[in-house]
Amino acid sequence: MNMTFLKLFAAALVAGLIPHDAALAQSAGCAISRDAGARQTLSCPGGVKVTAEAGASFQLSDRNRDGSPDSASVRRKAILVDVDGSQHAGGFQVVTPQAIAAVRGTQWAVDVAGGKTSVFVVRGSVAVRRPAGEPVVLSSGEGVDVSSGTEPLVVRRWPAPRVAALLARLGQQMP
Repeated sequence: MNMTFLKLFAAALVAGLIPHDAALAQSAGCAISRDAGARQTLSCPGGVKVTAEAGASFQLSDRNRDGSPDSASVRRKAILVDVDGSQHAGGFQVVTPQAIAAVRGTQWAVDVAGGKTSVFVVRGSVAVRRPAGEPVVLSSGEGVDVSSGTEPLVVRRWPAPRVAALLARLGQQMP
């Protein structure tokens, strides 16, 4: 996003012209659709699909300028990322204030709330680490909660009710 847009957006937000829970996303060449629950889905070149819950604040980036996003920065609420490894040549990462989650081809959810980042893997595997830390690798059905502390990250198999609640926010059902 360019600085002029950001300044205009910030001014409109402060003036109350844009709701505080409005989703903020950059399309990065993606087709955007919304459902009745105000979730937005971005279908992008290169086999990348991102579904964001209503009110999520995130931005997609195409750092290598190949026409397909290769990263997302999430500041608030949850997104579900689905990367088709057979179409997407490079990796994909999600950056939050507390964590970095990186993958090649999989489906996973990232939720930012209350000073922590939660990552859950629906399919495939994802490496998760703090900005300055050692990674842990999550497999299908596993998740991790990352705070800004320095304690080791603990990978856990998430209970079905927690998985169902997160996926429901993203318009998905349990696998």
